[in-house]
Amino acid sequence: MTAPTLEAPAPSTALTRGDRCDRCGAQAYVRATIPSADGLTLLFCGHHFRAFEPGLVESGAAIHDERHRIAAQVTDD
Repeated sequence: MTAPTLEAPAPSTALTRGDRCDRCGAQAYVRATIPSADGLTLLFCGHHFRAFEPGLVESGAAIHDERHRIAAQVTDD
């Protein structure tokens, strides 16, 4: 019997208000999928993505970045 695996969301799947940063719980605007970790997917707010971006890029992570939506929300209010 094999353990169930979690499938990473398709890179084109938009992040929603329900997606939360894995570090602090704030709304996530970036999804990083790490192929070397069997497709592990991590969610980040803008702040935590900036902190971890160099390591994620170095690891070859696929990055889905929606931080442009942060500025759009500020101007919509």
